[in-house]
Amino acid sequence: MMSRSDTDTSRARLAERNLRLDAEGFLKHLSDWDESVAALLAKNENINLEEAQWEVIHLLRAFYQSHQIAPANRALVSLVRRELGADKGQSRYLMGLFGGSPAKTAAKVAGLPKPENCL
Repeated sequence: MMSRSDTDTSRARLAERNLRLDAEGFLKHLSDWDESVAALLAKNENINLEEAQWEVIHLLRAFYQSHQIAPANRALVSLVRRELGADKGQSRYLMGLFGGSPAKTAAKVAGLPKPENCL
């Protein structure tokens, strides 16, 4: 778990890089994304990115490239199950990586728009 000062520092670094976020913390310009931006966005969500998160982030970005949409939770679980295996294609696994709304948080960290039907 990260401290409030870590989160404040990541917000300041996003601002220093002139990255514009919407009110929910999603990038306004998808082209601003790179892995260092993902790390800052993840810190804003109190997530330390490790190999398992990166695997899902890269899968999401590839899916978005092909379909121009970020999948909501149920579709994300199906995508992960199909591409990464049944052990990873479970809601509880994804919640362990990205918290209570994994599709929304993973899309945010991946620099993608908010999935439809995600609160």
